[in-house]
Amino acid sequence: MKNKFSKNQGAAMLLVMALILGGLAYYASIILSSTGIGEDMSIKLGLDLAGGVSITYQVDDEDFTAEEVSDTIYKLQKRIEGYSTEAFVYKEGTDRITVEIPGVTDANAILEDLGKPGSLEFQTPDGEVFMTGDMVADAQPLSYQNEMKNNEFVVELTLTDEGAAAFGEMTSANIGKNLPIVYDEQVISNPVVEEAITGGKAQISGMESFEAAENLATNIRIGSLSLHLSELRSNVVGAQLGSSAISSSLKAAAIGLAIVMLFMIIVYFVPGVAASFALAIYTCLIIATLYLFEITLTLPGIAGIILSIGMAVDANVIIFARIREEIASGKSVGTSIDVGFKKALSAIIDGNVTTLIAAAVLGLLGSGSVKGFASTLAIGIILSMFTALVVTRFILNAFYAVGLRNEKYFGKGKELKTFRLIERRAVFFAISAVVIVAGFVAMGVHGNGGNALNYSLDFVGGTSTTVPFEKSYTIDEIDADLVPLVEGVTGDSDVQTTQVQGTNEIIFKTRTLELAEREELNKIFVDKFGVNEDNIQSESISSAVSSEMREDAVKAVIIAVIFMLIYIWFRFSDARFAVSAILALVHDVLVVLTCYAVIRISVGNTFIACMLTIIGYSINDTIVIFDRIRENLKMKKINNAQDLSEVANVSLTQTLSRSINTSITTFIMVFMLWLLGVATIRDFSLPLMVGLISGSYSSIFIATQLWFVFKRRLGKTKIAD
Repeated sequence: MKNKFSKNQGAAMLLVMALILGGLAYYASIILSSTGIGEDMSIKLGLDLAGGVSITYQVDDEDFTAEEVSDTIYKLQKRIEGYSTEAFVYKEGTDRITVEIPGVTDANAILEDLGKPGSLEFQTPDGEVFMTGDMVADAQPLSYQNEMKNNEFVVELTLTDEGAAAFGEMTSANIGKNLPIVYDEQVISNPVVEEAITGGKAQISGMESFEAAENLATNIRIGSLSLHLSELRSNVVGAQLGSSAISSSLKAAAIGLAIVMLFMIIVYFVPGVAASFALAIYTCLIIATLYLFEITLTLPGIAGIILSIGMAVDANVIIFARIREEIASGKSVGTSIDVGFKKALSAIIDGNVTTLIAAAVLGLLGSGSVKGFASTLAIGIILSMFTALVVTRFILNAFYAVGLRNEKYFGKGKELKTFRLIERRAVFFAISAVVIVAGFVAMGVHGNGGNALNYSLDFVGGTSTTVPFEKSYTIDEIDADLVPLVEGVTGDSDVQTTQVQGTNEIIFKTRTLELAEREELNKIFVDKFGVNEDNIQSESISSAVSSEMREDAVKAVIIAVIFMLIYIWFRFSDARFAVSAILALVHDVLVVLTCYAVIRISVGNTFIACMLTIIGYSINDTIVIFDRIRENLKMKKINNAQDLSEVANVSLTQTLSRSINTSITTFIMVFMLWLLGVATIRDFSLPLMVGLISGSYSSIFIATQLWFVFKRRLGKTKIAD
């Protein structure tokens, strides 16, 4: 898009953009002011910020195994994701299962959808059950075009060996007849058998839409529960964190955003003003999107959004660096703006699409908070690309049109002396090796008789103590007066508190307590607060992040990495770029793991979000440098390793300022979060800061150096010395 605005059109465009920002800011302010106080115009908050419903079920079966309990927990987790991806299911004691769903205030509204025995059955027209839901290995919605070019929607079933045998026998005997599928005693599908199905796969056709196919597939995939459950109790519980958690996070975001804008204006002048304008619009759009798409926001989610604000600057930095290079080459400012956007496009698209692939895979295959993280990440990527490539461009062209055309307003790229970073690769590899080995050593030392990492309640479970006090306490009073007493007994700062609404009961979740520790804790409540000891209840609870959820997360990450590798391979036409980028990503994950191991930061539910954030940031940072290498390779014939080294060093030098500036802006946002946030958010932001530093380090000092080594040693087109 060449700059074709007249002066009046440029002024009008700036006025329109100002009005748009004003409208969005007003809309966002209403949403933020309503959030947390129950108004309609508010963002859905997670259990930690707004409370919700806690339902405890009793297992009715007399004989059951731990595997059956685990299977039931996982299936319930899948069901409640329809309410919120931030909901949790965990075992309480030996024969109870607790479900916690944020943003819900009426337990009766959801009790009918959860915990029904024998919920999924495949029957004959006579009502005979020949197969149950646990005989279905998978169910997925599909769409295709038939011979008439019309869309058809189906559900594809993959059966277990037992299910395949039962289904094959029954379909062979009932060709032309209906075999209804019954979910919670209601027929949800009544397909006609068209032929005998003996191969373990089947399709249910005739769906009116993809959404209908998706709903049916979800019900079938969840399957029947392994155990019979009955409701034991249900409570509406309050937020786990005080209002200070939200207010301090918003304060951190506002201050961090102001500092980032000031930094951009100082470094880039007029383009920095345009970027700040676009960044303000981006922030308002993020808030509006969270509300419109009803995405549940938790404390890690707030941190993720604040981080995305910092990352949104990246595309602008890439563009502005290109514009300065074009001005330095002798082009006019107007031409430089146009060419700068064009040259920056491939790096922006490749970096963001790679991260978007990861978000898509995590959203499809992940469970629980991983899905919520994927949604937030995807929204941030799409909106940041839009504001950088569209909003920033319109504003920059409008500034140019109204008369800001002197190159002094835009800056001129300086030709830097080429840094010989490739030749020093052995030093960089050694530094990384020392840091990573230190992490494994720390895990080995702590793992000898203990846990390699400081796993929180979310991962290992613990003890839940319900205490009925004589008066009610605010969240801030609980944090100030009660939690320190509990920490004194446990010797551990990982204490989670929940208020039971309508009562004076407070639930304290801690690490697993021995009998003597339980008695000591009870004595404190009795002596200091006059609690009746007979009314204090203590139960063992399982982890909120089940082994199945962890497996889902690991599986999703592995598949996401594979797809990212394939995309990079395809875009750069060289597998060595892809492998180098992935190894740099692994490097950053291991460095952050070292941080967790050495400092003993609590490894909880935020750990997964932290690692996923680092993966997205690291791969994006590396792709930008690889894009410059790809561009420079086209302009220089490579005859030997020296030529290859020259291209790599020049590319690193040309992108160095961009890498540093992007890291600074992102670091500012996370640092403000660490500085002003509550204790829980600090445990999340500290490893994030380590990950940001590691991501920048690996992009500059590891990824390109690995590519250089692979280019010389591997492949048919390897470069000779």
